[in-house]
This record gives sequence, C-alpha cells and structure tokens, in this order.
Amino acid sequence: MKRLIAFATAMLVAISAPVFAQKPFSIVTGTTGGVFFPLGGGLAQILQKHAGINANVEATAGSAENMFRLGKNQADIGFAQTDAAWDAVNGLDKFSGNKVGARALMVIYPNTMHLVTIEGSGVNSIKDLRGKRVSTGAANSATEIMAMRGMQAAGLDPEKDVKRERLSPAESTRAMRDRQLDAYWFVGGIPTPAITDLAATPGIKIKLIDYQKDSLDNMVKKTGPIYVPITIPAKSYPGQDLAVPSVAVWNILLVREDMPVDVAYNIVRATYQQRADLVAVHPEARNIDLKWQLNSSAVIPFHPGAIKFWAEQGVKVR
Repeated sequence: MKRLIAFATAMLVAISAPVFAQKPFSIVTGTTGGVFFPLGGGLAQILQKHAGINANVEATAGSAENMFRLGKNQADIGFAQTDAAWDAVNGLDKFSGNKVGARALMVIYPNTMHLVTIEGSGVNSIKDLRGKRVSTGAANSATEIMAMRGMQAAGLDPEKDVKRERLSPAESTRAMRDRQLDAYWFVGGIPTPAITDLAATPGIKIKLIDYQKDSLDNMVKKTGPIYVPITIPAKSYPGQDLAVPSVAVWNILLVREDMPVDVAYNIVRATYQQRADLVAVHPEARNIDLKWQLNSSAVIPFHPGAIKFWAEQGVKVR
C-alpha cells in the first residue's frame, strides 16, 4: 500500500510539473552593448549553481521585445524597464489590445537614459537635435520608448524634427565614429559598454547632454512617477569630466505569471543571496537591495513567489 501511495504521489508531481521546468529556461536580456546581456549571463550561472535551473541567455532589442516574448510564451525570465513593462501588462501603446501576463520578481537598478554626442556635432541641448541625425535605439527597445517620450516632452516631433535612425548602442557608436550620426539615445546602466567604447576612441571626445530640465516634468505629467531624476557621475566615461543631470527609470526582473510559486521563489532567493556574483559582472547590480523593492516606480505587480520571499526579508511588496 505504501508503495502504491508513493507511486501515486510521484505521478501527481510529474503531471503537475510545469512544461518549462523540463527544458532550459530562456532569459531574454538586451543588446550585447548594454548591461542586461552580461547580467543575464551572470543570472544564468547563479540559477544553475544555486537553484538547479538551466537557462539559455538570449540577446534581444531590449525591454519591449522581452515583454512581447514573455507574452507569447517564448521566454521564461526577462529584464525590462518599468515603463515598457507597465505598457505591456496594461495593454498600452505598442501592446494595445495585447496585455502580457507577466509579474515582477525584483527591482534591480535604475536605468539611466543617456543622450550621447561628440564635440563638434553642434548638439548642446535636446532642442539642438532638430534637423540632426539621431538614433532613438533599436526597434522594440525600451530606449526607443523613452527617447520618443523625452523628445516629445521637450517639444520635438521625433518623426519630423530629426533624421531618425533605429540603431543598437553598438551600431550607434560605430556610426558616430564614422560621422554618420550626430547623437544617439541609450538607456542603460552606468557605465554602458558601448558608450565607454565611443569615449575611448582616439580623437573623439564625448558629450552627455543634460535634457532633464527640458523633459522630465512633462514626462512625469504624461506617464506618472515612472521616470525619476538622476545624475551621471563625473568620470563615468573616459573624458567625461563633469557630472550630468539625466532621467532614469527602474529596471525589474520579470517572469510569466503562470510560473509556479516555488520556482519563482527559488529564483528570487538564489539571485538575492548570490547578488555579489552579479556585482562582479557589472557594478549596477549593487543596487539589488531590500529598500528598492518598495520603490514607487516599481509599479508592476509582484509574482506570489516573490511576495513570499520578500515577506521573509521583512518587505511587504504587492
């Protein structure tokens, strides 16, 4: 009888086991020139060593694509900005009529929107972008969403007032070196590899443009408290001598809402407890902290497994 019960129990566990637990998880990140991609690699190693989860890391255009893929069951874990995630879970803007069933695991770090140019471009403010060749980021990236909103908030029409390109940060850096681009937007951690590469190019001196004063208030009025002020510290990039005011949005780690509670719990537990391993990959991971889980910009509902873990740490997320 005991053997029969044990066999029946084992069968129930096997039947209820989620399909995605029987194959490697897909972690969707961002472009190879950004911060999401290396952090995704660090996360995959943590999950394998400390949670018994195998995962494949995929480079993508960024947040918007990641949300689309979570919604289509083409990914299990994704990095995203809260603005793109907010649009996705509420079926807004690019996701109109296509709500994505995703839930947050944790708030990671603030993503800073860089407006990058070089000496001699004639760009000294956001309004100087008028008539210039400007990349607003790769298609379906969070950079594209935020760049469009930043320019609109400053009174520019991105479709009419600039010669718009849709390039990844690495492509934008190459285009700037070849003098085929006057400025580009990229939202990412500090430092962002592609911007560091541009700044380290012999004969080029980068300029980071302060657009905070022209855009932030109107961005907040239109979208709510998703966007926050931040400063890019001096010396963040080669040749960048002064601190530059900018605008940031918080990044979060998400999963599909159908992920079992225990699996989501173990992902959060392993990631938080081994976060020093992520700091070794990129310093922005030092912002994975209890205090930020209650950040007002974290507007995406948390997964029940994450709620359980954070409650054990004394943080009541929703």
